Amino acid sequence: MTTTEQQQDVIELLLQQHDEIKTLFAQVKSARGDARQEAFQALVRLLAVHESAEEQVVHPAARHDVGDAVVDARLQEESEAKHVLSDLYDLGVDSPEFPAKFAEFEQAVLAHATHEEQEEFPQLRRATEPDKLRRMAGAVRAAEALAPTRPHPAAGESAAGTMVLGPPVAVFDKMRDAVRDWRQSHND
Repeated sequence: MTTTEQQQDVIELLLQQHDEIKTLFAQVKSARGDARQEAFQALVRLLAVHESAEEQVVHPAARHDVGDAVVDARLQEESEAKHVLSDLYDLGVDSPEFPAKFAEFEQAVLAHATHEEQEEFPQLRRATEPDKLRRMAGAVRAAEALAPTRPHPAAGESAAGTMVLGPPVAVFDKMRDAVRDWRQSHND
């Protein structure tokens, strides 16, 4: 871990990931063929680990420090996004329906990120000690290492459900990703 990572707090980390997500949305929209598939897979992975980590670390702290209403609204948005992302994943980037459904999904995710950035994060920063916010960044990184790499809407939105189901599902996802990547590399 670099010194910068040690000093980075959870809100800075999540804002950085929001920027990475926006970049990946642009890459998916502008790419074609295999490049689009690769960009979409990178976006799916980042969104899956990002939301899993938020469910395990950020939302429980925000619920305690900020309140139920803000967190419940974010969890509802995340649940809806997981279902749409799962549908997009199953649909595939080459489907004629993909661009329109992807555009709707992008709008929903960006609106969700804006709600977090304008409502949840400022309140969490005001209510939480800086040292705790830095420790939470480490916890988010740890949660992301064990998170699934694709959406699993049936897993629910609770931190407990994500902690129980996340690691076994992540192992399965990572094995599946490795097999898919191996097949793609051997089909070229």
